[in-house]
Amino acid sequence: MVEFLTGAGLAAAAGLNAYVPMLLLGLLDRFTGLVALPDAWAWLSNEWVLVILGVLLVFEVVADKVPAVDSVNDLLQTVVRPASGGIVFGSGTAAQTTTVSDPAEFFSSNAWVPVVTGVVLALVVHLVKAAARPALNAMTGGLAAPAVSALEDVGSVALAASAVLLPLLVVVLLAGLVVLVVFVVRERRRARRRNAGPSRGTA
Repeated sequence: MVEFLTGAGLAAAAGLNAYVPMLLLGLLDRFTGLVALPDAWAWLSNEWVLVILGVLLVFEVVADKVPAVDSVNDLLQTVVRPASGGIVFGSGTAAQTTTVSDPAEFFSSNAWVPVVTGVVLALVVHLVKAAARPALNAMTGGLAAPAVSALEDVGSVALAASAVLLPLLVVVLLAGLVVLVVFVVRERRRARRRNAGPSRGTA
């Protein structure tokens, strides 16, 4: 169960920002004793991989805060974020961390299962994010883009860190994410009704 929460938290974080969980795992494995990646995933802590992930993260953070550009970025990330989700779910559940002491017990016979699980989880989070952002931009004239993007970045960091250090907190964070999604969907429907109301009246 702990292994699944670790993987789910990392994959959900990837759905918000593809590079945060990969960079976090790589840094923790290279510079701390909190994560010990298995040989198959050791490339995540390679110094050149870390540099590339850091550069990509900067581009992602900047592009995601510009209205219209953020939607184009979301379109491009439709492949990247699920792929990242598969990588971090697979590497996170296979790694020895402060909370995962025997990763071999999890999906030991089917190594592809955690990767596919991570892809699906990250894709779902990404699709919700990608659908909500244009609605928020339309409702606020694009003013919400930087603030919402910053919250997503913070959420990605919080989910990834919790997945490694305190997996049970992942449940709370994911529940909060669901509540936020429901709120955005309701607000979008209300906005549509308000906009549709006058047009029906004038007709």
